[in-house]
Amino acid sequence: MKRLNAVPTERVHLWLMLSLTFSTGVVDAVGYLGLDRVFTGNMTGNVVLLGMAFAGGADLPILRPALALVFFMLGAALAGRMLRKGPEGWSWRTSVALTVVAAGLTVLAVFVALADVRGNEVLGSVTTSTMAAVMGVQAATAKRLKVAEITTVVVTSTITGLASDSRLAGGSSGYWQRRALAIALILLGALAGAAALKVDLWLGLAVSAAISIAVAVMGYVRHHREGRTAAAAEPAAP
Repeated sequence: MKRLNAVPTERVHLWLMLSLTFSTGVVDAVGYLGLDRVFTGNMTGNVVLLGMAFAGGADLPILRPALALVFFMLGAALAGRMLRKGPEGWSWRTSVALTVVAAGLTVLAVFVALADVRGNEVLGSVTTSTMAAVMGVQAATAKRLKVAEITTVVVTSTITGLASDSRLAGGSSGYWQRRALAIALILLGALAGAAALKVDLWLGLAVSAAISIAVAVMGYVRHHREGRTAAAAEPAAP
């Protein structure tokens, strides 16, 4: 514990956001492979799917990707509104937002374990829409924390930065380690999510819920400890 306390807060936040990046890979695999080809974290994928579907792409879904896009934006908007009233960095509002993410994924895991979301179109759409809203909250929270090069939900810009800033491109390869980790973790998350589907739909959501719970708890504990340290360092009133 003492060694963990010695780690700079910025590094802890990086680890936590990388954990959520892995979680996003899991959730997207569940949505795309298990629930009618819907990306619930990567909205770029949904926009491309919708474009191809509108052009007459064979058997491409329209309703669920469209709903996922709308509900992702709604989740991000609600989280952004709440977080904007607080300070930058971690705050109690950040803890609340990530607790909402963890709670949402937990409820979804239980819901898909009990309900036939694959066989019922309405329940399936409700599930993917809720997943997208939860990912919107997560994305807005990560954006507020401002961990450089880590968004938790998309890695296209990360891949671009890794390549364009590399020494091969004449750059300094800044942030190459965290960029490479983000790419690798969302890939591994998708792999884990696909593997979880071989057991059942709920397992991937349960894994992501557990990760989100751990992130929310660890972030809160670090923030609370820093607050106590700062309060102890303040000079006593005369």
